[in-house]
Amino acid sequence: MREPVRIALLSGVLLAAAGCQNLKRAEPAPSPIVEAPPVVLPVPPPPRPPPPPAAARSCVPRNLPPAPRYPDTDAALRAAAGAADRYQLMAAGRLLRQKRLEDLERVVQNCR
Repeated sequence: MREPVRIALLSGVLLAAAGCQNLKRAEPAPSPIVEAPPVVLPVPPPPRPPPPPAAARSCVPRNLPPAPRYPDTDAALRAAAGAADRYQLMAAGRLLRQKRLEDLERVVQNCR
């Protein structure tokens, strides 16, 4: 009887060894469908900021004098002694305005 016990023990050991082989994690079989790599589109560069506007160059000459003080102000005309004095103040103011207008017209012509 020793022989059947031996065979039973041996077959038990072999079955246990075979069972341990089945406990290993099996590697999944490679898929027959090949996945294409994802398409990576190039990212366009960000738009360039517009160039800063060029500094405006003045066409007014530096030697242009400031506006004169005109003698025919409202206060001066009210303070004038008579009509002749008021007329002289207005005539002087008109001459200064005409000269200033000529200077400004020359500047405008050069700017165009």
